[in-house]
Amino acid sequence: AYWERTESDIQREWSKSGSAAMDMLLKRGERAMEEGDLDAAIAHLTALTDRAPDFAEGWNARATAYFLAGLYGPSVEDIGRVLALEPRHFGALAGLGMILRETGDKEAALAAFRAARSIHPHRPDIDQAVQGLERELEGIAL
Repeated sequence: AYWERTESDIQREWSKSGSAAMDMLLKRGERAMEEGDLDAAIAHLTALTDRAPDFAEGWNARATAYFLAGLYGPSVEDIGRVLALEPRHFGALAGLGMILRETGDKEAALAAFRAARSIHPHRPDIDQAVQGLERELEGIAL
């Protein structure tokens, strides 16, 4: 679908730090996450955020690693950094929605997913999250 190509282009741009060394840290962190080594991923991505604090994708990747490790507090903190640097980061907003839903704050989760959908209206998973939460909050059995 056209939106998938556009999303891919945006994510590729977001992944460019402007520094080969920082790009390498991002890749190492992402590879460690894919391999399930979350401690290594967090270490690589912490090195990245320490050295490139204005690179939103470093914070986003570390937020994902923290989320996968079940460390929701640090993940939310990193998402805050992502959104301060890149307010239109639909992935970070959707991640925030997942954490808020997981921790039981459905109203805030719905707001985060709606914000993500307003930026990226074509992702079916974001739309499904919005619709599911709307139904839950209306008290309609799924």
